[in-house]
Amino acid sequence: MIFMDSVSKQKRSWIMSRVKSSGNKSTEIKMISVFKKNGFSGWRRNYPLEGRPDFVFPKQRIAVFVDGCFWHGHPSRCRIPASNREYWAGKIEKNRKRDRLVNRRLKEMGWKTLRVWEHEIESQKTARRIEKALEEGAAEAGKAGAVSASKGSKAKAPGSRPRTK
Repeated sequence: MIFMDSVSKQKRSWIMSRVKSSGNKSTEIKMISVFKKNGFSGWRRNYPLEGRPDFVFPKQRIAVFVDGCFWHGHPSRCRIPASNREYWAGKIEKNRKRDRLVNRRLKEMGWKTLRVWEHEIESQKTARRIEKALEEGAAEAGKAGAVSASKGSKAKAPGSRPRTK
């Protein structure tokens, strides 16, 4: 049986645009507790970065996305509703395609992305993945800082004038 939507496409789009993607207790709050439990510091929420990651570690250039199993199409946990299957399959595939695009763009910008399934938030595997990424990010940031510091001692700032006595 196929059900027709009781509102127009424009109205449905407006309604869906009002659904907020942050503050989800089942994901973001649990992730914050994982950060605190494992002593991960330096993270930010609502960081202005492409793809709107749930959490960002700016110094290490790491973007963390907490993906819902339904909305992002987990291979074994996503259960597409029986009604309107074509719509939901298309919607979820578009989300997955957008996730891949965001990952690629962030990589091009020098960012590492971590995607965590909502059911894996509190697993030790997730904590180890974050810890490893932070260690690698800190090492990369240290190399970049050492290179820029060594170059910075000889180079003058753009537009700077020579000192006069």
